[in-house]
Amino acid sequence: MKEPAEATSRFPVQKTEDEWKALLTPEQFHITRLKGTERAFTGKYWNTKTPGTYQCVCCGRDLFVSDAKFESGCGWPSFFQAVDDKAIVTQPDYSIPPPRVEIMCGNCGAHLGHVFEDGPPPTGLRFCVNSASVKLVELDAEKSED
Repeated sequence: MKEPAEATSRFPVQKTEDEWKALLTPEQFHITRLKGTERAFTGKYWNTKTPGTYQCVCCGRDLFVSDAKFESGCGWPSFFQAVDDKAIVTQPDYSIPPPRVEIMCGNCGAHLGHVFEDGPPPTGLRFCVNSASVKLVELDAEKSED
């Protein structure tokens, strides 16, 4: 299954399938470029409480901060908001019933997971994210880069 050209051409970061395969692990490629998913409670970050910023594994775009992460019980990292309005784009996902809302990196179109309207205040949203689609830059590492 490949992404249709019209679905990916609207993102600033563009790479060929071979370029993505060279950059990503097979699991990361399957999840981010082919819209796969990891099994619940198996991903690297599902229960991580380490402070920091979660970035797109494909392009490095900041997506979520640990202050917005919460324990939803779903088995995937869950966040109630993205870092800004441009970090995440959404589109309907009719691949399996019931319909869902897919979330993608606003910079490169990487599939991240889905968003649901059963999260905590203040947004009421639950961004359910595959661990393999993000990398955590720990707060201590962020400070040392300044």
